[in-house]
Amino acid sequence: MATGAESGGLEFHPMDQFMVTPLFGDGAIHWYTPTNATLWFALTVLAIALVLVVGTRGRAIVPSRSQSLAELTFGLVHKMVEDITGKEGLKYFPYIMTLFCFIVFANFLGLIPMSFSTTSHIAVTAVLAVFVFLGVTVIGFVKHGTHFFGLFWVTAAPLPLRPVLAVIEVISYFVRPVSHSIRLAGNVMAGHAVIKVFAGFAAIALISPVSVVAITAMYGLEVLVALIQAYVFTILTCVYLKDALHPAH
Repeated sequence: MATGAESGGLEFHPMDQFMVTPLFGDGAIHWYTPTNATLWFALTVLAIALVLVVGTRGRAIVPSRSQSLAELTFGLVHKMVEDITGKEGLKYFPYIMTLFCFIVFANFLGLIPMSFSTTSHIAVTAVLAVFVFLGVTVIGFVKHGTHFFGLFWVTAAPLPLRPVLAVIEVISYFVRPVSHSIRLAGNVMAGHAVIKVFAGFAAIALISPVSVVAITAMYGLEVLVALIQAYVFTILTCVYLKDALHPAH
């Protein structure tokens, strides 16, 4: 928020909300230390279980709200995987469904006041992106062997240009996990930081009404971003999987 500085101005700390802190005490953080990130990871998993497992245990003909939400999510991701990767890609649907649910639930939980947004950390999104990158690469080589290199050889281009395009394709392939992870973390972090800045200005009486309107508008935008970024991350995963299943240009 905003605090009074010695000079009489305001100090804003919009990035403080992204700090990983111990849940108990103020000591050093080790790999086994429970932190605010650990807590919100656990809450994300719990929320997914409540909606997708507990909420659908009845399997009623007339679905409840939680069952409707679970079925809608299932249908959305299933159709996405089938449309992009084909029937062959449906065997990987459980992993892609898990990715989508984790990201979308983590994004929405991060919008709760005083919460911690786990997907705003590049360490989290990078792990998700690297797992996708390694997974599709292994799938490509296991299914196609050396023919997987056909992904980098643009046969539709004139022969003299193919080596140059191959270098570009290789570079773009290895940049995938970087762009995949930064896109998600950057969008989530930027939106939360802007909301925090507007909240800091709310302490100034003259511009408080404008600040409240701005916070409301940004919060509405962040609700859309939370869903869209989960969708974008998932659809890119499907595109990369399609390249592994059908590598020829």
